[in-house]
Amino acid sequence: MPPIPLQTKGRGARSNDTSRFLSLQREEFDDGWTADDERPKPLRTVIQADQAKTIIASNDSPDIGFNRSINPYRGCEHGCIYCYARPAHAYLGLSPGLDFESKLFFKPFAHELLARELSKKRYQPQVIHIGGDTDPYQPAERKLRVTRQVIETLYRFKHPFTLITKSALVLRDLDILGPAAAEGLCRVAVSITTLDRKLARSMEPRAATPDRRVEAVRALTAAGVPTAVMFAPVIPALNDHELEAVLERSAEAGAVTAGYVVIRLPREISGLFQQWLSSDHPGRAARVMSLIRQTRGGADYTADWGTRQKGEGPVAELIATRFAAAKRRFGLDREMPAMDLTAFKVPPKAGDQMDLFGEAPKGPVAVKDVSALRGATANPVHGFPLNQPATPLPAGPEPCLHSKHALWRTEG
Repeated sequence: MPPIPLQTKGRGARSNDTSRFLSLQREEFDDGWTADDERPKPLRTVIQADQAKTIIASNDSPDIGFNRSINPYRGCEHGCIYCYARPAHAYLGLSPGLDFESKLFFKPFAHELLARELSKKRYQPQVIHIGGDTDPYQPAERKLRVTRQVIETLYRFKHPFTLITKSALVLRDLDILGPAAAEGLCRVAVSITTLDRKLARSMEPRAATPDRRVEAVRALTAAGVPTAVMFAPVIPALNDHELEAVLERSAEAGAVTAGYVVIRLPREISGLFQQWLSSDHPGRAARVMSLIRQTRGGADYTADWGTRQKGEGPVAELIATRFAAAKRRFGLDREMPAMDLTAFKVPPKAGDQMDLFGEAPKGPVAVKDVSALRGATANPVHGFPLNQPATPLPAGPEPCLHSKHALWRTEG
């Protein structure tokens, strides 16, 4: 796909091709008159309410360490060019390109839906991961506070949860995350992809700067929150040389452990990423794509369980060896503390009948953490040690992380 020469200021994608599900397709192209074109105007972010009926999504992927997740937002203003959630925007009839980072959706009643689902008599607690698709602390969260209300509800129910972000806004909620972590109910992962501010601004245009993410790790750790660092994605010939430096800075900031993912380019992401490479790194674009394909059996991407997050072949093996050595060297090979699945309790509601006879409440139901039954996960915040042998995984296509009950519906 040819590069689009005119970049939209402050955005990651260089194009806005039509959703693959629409019968009428549009595609931008260079007509040779680029120099005479006007510079594109700044793209305004539009946020719409999504009238979801449920909030907890489920997945049955054997190489992800959680089976329940909450995504307060769909689309992400951070605009990370490599984001694996981009193709999901096509289900809404929107482009995984610029639409993904400028046409966003939020769940205004997420905390109410969550309280309703957690209060069901047959509900059994499992660790809920927040932000499995898009960042729960993107810029809109500063005013909308959807994620804040979700973690307030989880803590009120004494329900264990993990979250991942690349935003320093997570520090706003230390008043909840700290006490929850002290009770074994919370872990956090911070994504640090590069320490190069120029590369970060190009690759993740509206995310926090690398230094602010490192300081977020430091503040989370100081508040007693077990924190992992994700060096994700690893992009050969672009940021892989920073692997050791990122882990060293993370260890100095107090991180417990670290994980990584080799860049994934499913569906539209491959074309968007290659456009960005040609625009921002033309001298190394061919080299980068050659090395990526060497980790995917010659293809841009393969979605087989067990290898989709780490890749395979000599290049992937070298990355894995370096990462394991750096973890040991900087003391990031520790395990995260256990999560407490037994503290869960539905809090009394206003108007509930009082206990007239002083009977002791029923003890918690014994439950098993499903993450311990799955294969090795790339993100150690989910609790499965990366250095533990993984259970053999069946070959198969990449599953969808959205349950049929968690589809988003937009208005107007």
